[in-house]
Amino acid sequence: MSKAKNARVCIVGSITGNTNTVGGGLVYPQANLGKLEGFEQGAKKPVEMANGKSFFGAKAYKDSKVCNMMTVSELHKRYHEKTGIVFSSMYPGCIAETNLFREKRPWFRKAFPWFMKYVTGGYVGEPEAGERLAQVIDDPTCTKSNVYWSWNGGAQNIGTYSKDGKPKGAGGAGGEIFENTQSDAVQDAETSRKVWEYSVKAVSLSDREMMRQKEGQ
Repeated sequence: MSKAKNARVCIVGSITGNTNTVGGGLVYPQANLGKLEGFEQGAKKPVEMANGKSFFGAKAYKDSKVCNMMTVSELHKRYHEKTGIVFSSMYPGCIAETNLFREKRPWFRKAFPWFMKYVTGGYVGEPEAGERLAQVIDDPTCTKSNVYWSWNGGAQNIGTYSKDGKPKGAGGAGGEIFENTQSDAVQDAETSRKVWEYSVKAVSLSDREMMRQKEGQ
């Protein structure tokens, strides 16, 4: 990628992984990697969670988003200056009508999009979410590395009233792109470093392979 012109990498984050937002801080459970006990044990069976505890689907999702955003920070620190590649994360909004909720009860799958659209204001349709990702990858205003991009407010509060009946300012549809602020936990440099190192070990990348990658940049 370092040979490509204006190369960029974007890994999707989420407000759910940031405890400084409504979805991440007030909606149980919160993302919490603990002391990475699960990663330290190799992140393989019987390990189920980053903190070594029993599997909890909603928390696993939130934890994964924390790890995604930490990975971006590590990629930036390790490779941006040497390669020129721009690394970033983004919150596309609440995409409430995908198969992510396929195992939920029918009433929930019907009510949740309506709730996010007309009550919280966090709803974003799949086409717009895709356009937001494309903007981060292609827009000339998104050339800064190690940024967490968002739209239509920081989702630190529920949306405010709008005449069209769709609350504004909660990260939902519409609005302009801006540099959002991640939670203190996501910005924890020491934990980010450990997430990177444990992840490298979990996928069996050797020091030699990592060095060869660096030399081939």
